[in-house]
Amino acid sequence: MSNDLILIVEDEREIAEIIRSYLERGGFRTVTASDGALALSHFHHLKPALVLLDVKIPKLDGIDVLRRIRQTSDVPVIMITAMAEDIEKISALRLGADDYVAKPFNALEVVERVKAVLRRVNSGGQTSERPVTIGSLIIDHSVHSAFVTRGTERLPIQLTHTEYTLVAHMARLPQRAFTRAELVDACLSETEVLERTIDSHISNARRKLELAGVSGFLETVRGVGYRLEPL
Repeated sequence: MSNDLILIVEDEREIAEIIRSYLERGGFRTVTASDGALALSHFHHLKPALVLLDVKIPKLDGIDVLRRIRQTSDVPVIMITAMAEDIEKISALRLGADDYVAKPFNALEVVERVKAVLRRVNSGGQTSERPVTIGSLIIDHSVHSAFVTRGTERLPIQLTHTEYTLVAHMARLPQRAFTRAELVDACLSETEVLERTIDSHISNARRKLELAGVSGFLETVRGVGYRLEPL
């Protein structure tokens, strides 16, 4: 994790400088962008390990930037929002954000959330577990990726790191119903999240699985939570 490059997308110079300073004290390299167009340019040319992305930025807003990033990459993204309404946060999560922080925030909290998300990402390849196959779905822990089988082909499913972590966790015990609280504790315990944000991550993962031809695997268990089970 040390020396990872973090892209800070924030148009308020003072806030960007505070975040930059704290991240660099934490051992990260940083680059900043004050608008959406510059953010995408930095993203494609510099290949950051994680993006801190403000929602309200000029030229292209943060939601548009997130949408464009997700068209080509599953690099983790943490949204920064000045809006307290859950709808804006949930919207970002549905588009593939891995986490969010709301202004005003403590800069140390932002650094800890960056570290937590990167820990989830980096721990994915550090396992000796064999791939799990459930129907046509393959969860390969060695490469932290999900695949669908079509004949002799194994095609990747473009899940974000958070979505993959949730699916992989449930895949270890297929048919078992997990409560939202259990999924938060197991997959998102190092950040403060509302249990209902799990719904957005699951909904996003389900949509991607269905687009890949893996339908009916992520089942909602009324009054409990979710389970991974092919129909």
